[in-house]
Amino acid sequence: MREAIADQILTAASALFYREGIRAVGIDRIIEEANVAKATLYRHFPSKDHLVAAYLQARHDRVIRSLQEVLDAAGPPRDQIKLIFERLHEKADSPEFRGCAFALAVAEHGDSERVVSVARTHKAMVRDIFAAIMARASDNPDQAAAHLSLLYEGALATVAVGRDPRAVLVARDCALSVFDTAVSTDQPS
Repeated sequence: MREAIADQILTAASALFYREGIRAVGIDRIIEEANVAKATLYRHFPSKDHLVAAYLQARHDRVIRSLQEVLDAAGPPRDQIKLIFERLHEKADSPEFRGCAFALAVAEHGDSERVVSVARTHKAMVRDIFAAIMARASDNPDQAAAHLSLLYEGALATVAVGRDPRAVLVARDCALSVFDTAVSTDQPS
């Protein structure tokens, strides 16, 4: 079955935006890659801003679904945290990896409230997933969840700049230390 036109446009734009940058990719290039008419693109996405927001929303849905799979999996919370960072390492260990699509988008397109809103929602939901994991292991999950999400974000940024995916493994080890400290702090003395 042929891909829906909106999905076809979004797929082409998403690949270009992540690989080359939002500002570097013009509408004409997206039209060419998606093999659609300009009127067709604008019928589905009234502006580039709408297309960028749709790209980020699709990416958000994919990342959160992947993190939610870890959360839904049976297993101890410590193993879930370890798995999240190991999956991130797998992604980061790819020549196509450029870092966090949301941070990249805000850096390039931060004047768009639509783009910033999707990025903020994404970051909050990642933190919420860490909070849900920590809530199963700790009486005081908020601080540890904040630390874990900061380690996750820091790993993304470090790999984007340094091009060394081993930074994610360092972040994983730090995350496990955060977890262990949070859990041991809950234990009565």
